[in-house]
Amino acid sequence: MAIFSKCLSKTDIGKRLSVPSKSLKYFPLSSEQHAVDFKVKDENGRVWTFRCYTRRKKHLKPVLTKGWREFVCTKKLEIGDKVEFCKEDEEGAGNGTRYCVKVKKVVRVFGAALGHVPIVLPH
Repeated sequence: MAIFSKCLSKTDIGKRLSVPSKSLKYFPLSSEQHAVDFKVKDENGRVWTFRCYTRRKKHLKPVLTKGWREFVCTKKLEIGDKVEFCKEDEEGAGNGTRYCVKVKKVVRVFGAALGHVPIVLPH
């Protein structure tokens, strides 16, 4: 099941990934927590650990912090590339909730974005 899909901005590439607020219900945060680490599997089967962090105010504004920049650098992500986060069903999850992330690189011709294609990089 898809949680969210997003074309990456300058902030998403350089600092942290801003997550749509409506997607927060899919992350294992309790009412007292403002940060939680969770594991995500990429297209190659590599497992990444990300931290979902929210502000302690009324408007939560979730972001992915820990582990995100390493992921960006390893995948050589750029502005306009797309990421899609999914939640695996309970049968495919093994022990506990599992998430997956898919990356699609933007295709540009003469500077114009024409679409996105999936990438698979070596581990």
